Amino acid sequence: MHEVSLVQALFDHVDRAIASHSGAAVRQVTVRIGELAGVECLCFRSAFDGCKGDRGYPNATLVIIAEPAVWSCGDCGTAVAGGGPLRCARCDGVPLLAAGGDLVLQRLELETRDV
Repeated sequence: MHEVSLVQALFDHVDRAIASHSGAAVRQVTVRIGELAGVECLCFRSAFDGCKGDRGYPNATLVIIAEPAVWSCGDCGTAVAGGGPLRCARCDGVPLLAAGGDLVLQRLELETRDV
């Protein structure tokens, strides 16, 4: 399951993001997973839960925001409905994926020591 390697890469990003916050504990990780990102959300959650302790984030929780695929015409920018022939009804242009194809670290919530 490639979700484990994706979660390991996610934790690499988290490590870098909190490096300047000495002693901070990660409490919540929010990711946005696009419909066409090639990531199974349940497998990703399972991989996160299985890896978080080994990576030093035993109390971290995961929030997944599922992002639907959104298409727009590459020529005129008109929104194009998915599921059918992917052609722009306005200009017959070829649609491009505008959203829903990425896996994004959206937000980190940290608990820090009192200063």
